[in-house]
Amino acid sequence: MFSRLNQVARHLLRPMPNYGHTSAAASSVSKRSLSNYRYSSLDASERQKKNIVTGACLIIGNEILNGKTKEANSHYLAKWCFSLGISLLRIDIIPDVEDDIIEAVRRLSHNYDIVVTSGGIGPTHDDITYESIAKAFHLPLVLHGEAYSLMKKKTAEHRDPVRAAFNFDVPSKELDGKKKMVLLPHDSSRPVEDQAILACRDKYWVPVSVVNGNVYILPGIPELFKHLLDGLTRHIKPRVQSNGKIRVTIKTLQPESQMADYLTGLAKRMAPKDIDVGSYPKFQVENTVVLVGEDRAELETVIPEILENLEGTLVSIEMPENPDEGEKEVKAPGGEES
Repeated sequence: MFSRLNQVARHLLRPMPNYGHTSAAASSVSKRSLSNYRYSSLDASERQKKNIVTGACLIIGNEILNGKTKEANSHYLAKWCFSLGISLLRIDIIPDVEDDIIEAVRRLSHNYDIVVTSGGIGPTHDDITYESIAKAFHLPLVLHGEAYSLMKKKTAEHRDPVRAAFNFDVPSKELDGKKKMVLLPHDSSRPVEDQAILACRDKYWVPVSVVNGNVYILPGIPELFKHLLDGLTRHIKPRVQSNGKIRVTIKTLQPESQMADYLTGLAKRMAPKDIDVGSYPKFQVENTVVLVGEDRAELETVIPEILENLEGTLVSIEMPENPDEGEKEVKAPGGEES
């Protein structure tokens, strides 16, 4: 009990992070206040053109934090990043609170090459993501004409005849709600086409708003999130200078305490080659050791050594065949998915 209380006290007393640092993954920053920080249009243009190495995910929604909804979008985003070769380094989950959204999106946009948000872009009172992110970067909300036109078209094609008959020419509260979903943050000094992507226009009218050059705002509905994220691949892939990461999965009956010393040494040897070594125990079943990196030759070389030392079995080697199609998994003979 007292140990736990001490942990909580140390957590509450630790200094708050500073967000001015230019390092992609660092949490320490300069002393400049976020409230006084100004992101110029030049900064946004540079962000939208630079190579993408690191990524972050911002999940927005009270329903995630109170347990009503099981969060799935960050997992899909992690797989998407892995297939493209983007290092997803952070996932934040925050409530539908304006100040929290403003703080988080500024920090993540400043520290990572690409930020994908999920949730809070619907028509109801608690959908405040567009408004909050616009405030974060001192931008107005402007009706996106192309997305609004596509909304009208898709509504008219809806299989429900009542919805299809909605009249966009008659002012109403429902119309206000529909328009709210295409009121996007807008920087008048930058090209309109750089600030929103209709990634799945053949199927959905929902735009992906792009703010500050590297913040991509997506809906929280998992099916829609997946389609729009997949639609972004062709826009993002050219900026990723990577052939994608490879993941090697090995299972062993050895307990972690037995293989800890070997894995410590292995991790030190692999670190200079940018290969991550992880150990993932499963309760009362075999343990899993996973290696992730881009150096295929090195990974293939070290596999026999690991199998021998851990008395293990190769489960699979996952590698990106084509990021537009997802990951390719090569299972070892007799192997099974872990």
